[in-house]
Amino acid sequence: MDSSAAADLTLDRIEEAARFLVGRVERTPMLSSTTAARVVRATAGVELGGGRLYAKAEHLQRTGSYKVRGATFRIARLRAAEQAAGVIAISAGNHAAAVAVAAGLLGVHAVVVMPETAVRSKVEACRGYGAEVILGGEDTSEAWAAMERIRADRGLTFIHPFDHPDTITGQGTIGLEIVEDLPEVDVVVAGVGGGGMACGVAAAIKGLRPGARVYGVEPRNSNALSLGIAAGTPVPIRPVSIADGLNAPFASDTTIALGRRLLDGIVLLDDMEILAGLRFAAERMKQVLEPAGAAALAAVLHGHIPIRDGERVCVVFSGGNVDLPRFGELIAAAGPLPGA
Repeated sequence: MDSSAAADLTLDRIEEAARFLVGRVERTPMLSSTTAARVVRATAGVELGGGRLYAKAEHLQRTGSYKVRGATFRIARLRAAEQAAGVIAISAGNHAAAVAVAAGLLGVHAVVVMPETAVRSKVEACRGYGAEVILGGEDTSEAWAAMERIRADRGLTFIHPFDHPDTITGQGTIGLEIVEDLPEVDVVVAGVGGGGMACGVAAAIKGLRPGARVYGVEPRNSNALSLGIAAGTPVPIRPVSIADGLNAPFASDTTIALGRRLLDGIVLLDDMEILAGLRFAAERMKQVLEPAGAAALAAVLHGHIPIRDGERVCVVFSGGNVDLPRFGELIAAAGPLPGA
């Protein structure tokens, strides 16, 4: 995707997407925690505005993650002939479910290619949402090759998880809802994989509150966007993080251009810091998140985000799709936070 496509991401377009998505996706609630604010006081030495930390609960979205917003708007804007032919996606998790649900909502046939190692419950969920699921290969690279063959043979449209202006625009509707619920928001923090969600949210936030700041959060060993911004071009990586939802193998020209323009910074976290955020969300906020969904919270709780006294801060809980046995293992491995 050429970086000129970044010009398509405007506040007007995000508001158009929000109107379209009414009744098709959930308008997720805004949560808050006074205990989290106390932890921030202990780790960063600042008092949060309102005496609490706010959280946009996208883990309560349809399919358990924010991704259904972008997938729905992207598929809706396909040409009639493309919709009639059908769409295809590759994913072992949240994106697969999002495309399956979005296509079903819009009456479009969806093919989802998943690695043979994909979790069975996720495979069955996609089938339950109405998608045709094809298991292709033992890993992502083999599944990707299978996807390309099927796409070409059937004339399907590929729905990329982040590299398209319509997808990013759909994710940006999260930012509109944050400002509606927290009009005086000063700082928004979001996890970063390929960067589509963080950039879409930043476009909406800055369109409505030009003085607000938006920060991205990447795992230290899965930092495709920050590397891409530094290099000015996509940098292929082999991401390794407990937050598998943030393990993008590259950031695109589009998200690199948007990230450079819209994000006020990107911070890097160790996996153990992410797990501490996951544990805090479960124990103190009673919210079940996947590691990727807890990254933004963890960054704030550990004092890594620049915050001034009195600022109102909102983190994005981006997803909650984690198998319960695995969740127990993650919680057991996590350490406590200072002041928690």
